Amino acid sequence: MSRESRAEVRPLVLDHVTKTFAGRHEKVVAVDDVSLTIEPGASVALVGASGSGKSTIGGMVTGAARPTSGTVTYGDLAVHRLRAGGLRRYHHDVQMVFQDPYGALNPLHTVGYAVARPSRNFLGLSVHEADQRVRQLLEQVGLTPAAQFAPKLPHQLSGGQRQRVVIARALACDPGFIVADEPVSMLDVSLRAGVLRLLAELRESRGLSLLYITHDLLSARVVTDQILVLNEGRIVESGATKDVLQHPSDPYTVRLLDAIPNPFAA
Repeated sequence: MSRESRAEVRPLVLDHVTKTFAGRHEKVVAVDDVSLTIEPGASVALVGASGSGKSTIGGMVTGAARPTSGTVTYGDLAVHRLRAGGLRRYHHDVQMVFQDPYGALNPLHTVGYAVARPSRNFLGLSVHEADQRVRQLLEQVGLTPAAQFAPKLPHQLSGGQRQRVVIARALACDPGFIVADEPVSMLDVSLRAGVLRLLAELRESRGLSLLYITHDLLSARVVTDQILVLNEGRIVESGATKDVLQHPSDPYTVRLLDAIPNPFAA
């Protein structure tokens, strides 16, 4: 099999996207006329409380969900129109880091298998080449020595270690864009900073675009340059991360920050 190279990183654009679901008595609007652009190499936080629509947007970005109206494009690729084969090619460029590191990994497969499989599927690597890539990626995400971690099963790892495996697996096909949906919310507080720093370092070193989905405004400081605040399916505030956190203009953003004691304490 021939090895594919990573395609040029492209802008991701949501243009007047709405997503509705059928409720018991009426339609439920999860995302309401959202437009946003993530330029190549940008790191953007999508912040909101539970039920604000942020994970629904993440699903539409990855192609797991389709908008009821509006368009999702990655460069000149119409993501909202992709079907099986097209989605597979799209996932060579756009990968997901899931919220739950416990449910994201097959308990019957080793760490090495989990990371090697996308390398072989998307890059066409041989078994030997994939094994080498597994070692490189595990080292890169801080699971060292890699030779000790590769044969382990998920239950033999801590939550933080599992999430690092999930990140390594997302990087295995050499994507240009990562969607990280609440990647630290299920980890102990002591582990969160390390995973966030890892995401920030990998984004910088690889030139990745990042959509970081979270309810935690403060964690966005570590990994993003821009913030979009989502309330009831609508973007109510946007701007540079530092500016939004220090000088919020929308009452909803203010309430989110007020719920956190001393957000800028040293």
